[in-house]
Amino acid sequence: MRESNDNRRKFIKNSVTTAASLLMLPTLPSEAIASVANETFTEEQEQIVAPRIKFSVIGINHGHIYGQVEAVVRGGGELVSFYAKETDLAAAFTKRYPQVKQAASEKEILDDKSVQLVLSSGIPDERAPLGVRVMKSGKDYMSDKPGITSLEQLAEVRKVQKETKRIYSIMYSERLENRATVKAGELVKAGAIGKVIQTIGLGPHRITPNSRPEWFFDKKRFGGIICDIASHQFDQFLFFTGSTKAEVVASQVGNVAHPQYPKFEDFGDTMLRGDGGSGYIRVDWFTPDGLKSWGDGRLTILGTEGYIELRKNIDIAGRDGGNHLFLVNNKETQYIDCSKTELPYGKQLVDDVINRTETAMSQAHCFLATELALKAQKNAQNVHSLKA
Repeated sequence: MRESNDNRRKFIKNSVTTAASLLMLPTLPSEAIASVANETFTEEQEQIVAPRIKFSVIGINHGHIYGQVEAVVRGGGELVSFYAKETDLAAAFTKRYPQVKQAASEKEILDDKSVQLVLSSGIPDERAPLGVRVMKSGKDYMSDKPGITSLEQLAEVRKVQKETKRIYSIMYSERLENRATVKAGELVKAGAIGKVIQTIGLGPHRITPNSRPEWFFDKKRFGGIICDIASHQFDQFLFFTGSTKAEVVASQVGNVAHPQYPKFEDFGDTMLRGDGGSGYIRVDWFTPDGLKSWGDGRLTILGTEGYIELRKNIDIAGRDGGNHLFLVNNKETQYIDCSKTELPYGKQLVDDVINRTETAMSQAHCFLATELALKAQKNAQNVHSLKA
């Protein structure tokens, strides 16, 4: 067992320390690689557990796949195979995980009865159709966000999920794999700021055009900026307000400063009203090069007795690193370093695969967050380009 634990410890550490080298790959978005590279693990933080399930990967078009894999490995998953159509992406994945078998086809993985869970960060509009095939093959599925890019896809996914009773999970990593957001969830649950009234979620990103594949600039492929980036913020709005029903009050999108990419959107925002609170979301591709992070991601949670503000990736002109949390209530103003907060999602998802439970994320929550994002995207008013 000692040897097995050592090997798994090396696996996790190598996954993190080799992240910087992935910046050389143009088809792996830099913000995803940065989020992985910023994670650090100590001996105390690592939850080394013997493999409890076997899982595979199909589709690795976004660098988020590495964070997805690491979450499941930490939770007790053993990565046994992968399939990617692109030879360059497959080569990079093999270099990262040399012990993992490269399957000859998607079908080979879907037909493998030993595989219980399939992960994917394929091109966004291909993720839901793959998820349908995965569920029909008798396996559970975890997709990168956006996990679904149209209301038609959502209807089909819901239908098949209901028929098969398989898990369709979307990795909303800004909550599930961000230590400050996990800590905020613990504080809110403990009543640190009273009843939550509103969330404000800001998701700025750096565009780095030369690092992006062609599909990145095609709204038909990525689903639109609200569907894509803001899926994180919809998830957080539902989670922190406790809303199980919600509506989009207003939304807008636009390509205000990138006319060279006519099918692209660089700005979007929306207002929400739920049965547990309200929300505002803004996402954009305007992170300036002077910032030492791919984006100054923020979340403000307003409560009846205080508020919490998260600076997820950077505290500008302040503390180093990410995972910063500020708590203000009737007793004090407090800064909390969340860098050692445990990330439970991977373990919970593996538990759910084994026990047929919904501890990581309820299926209703997963689908509602997606439905709201898709409706906001579809009904958004257009913001015209900036005047010269």
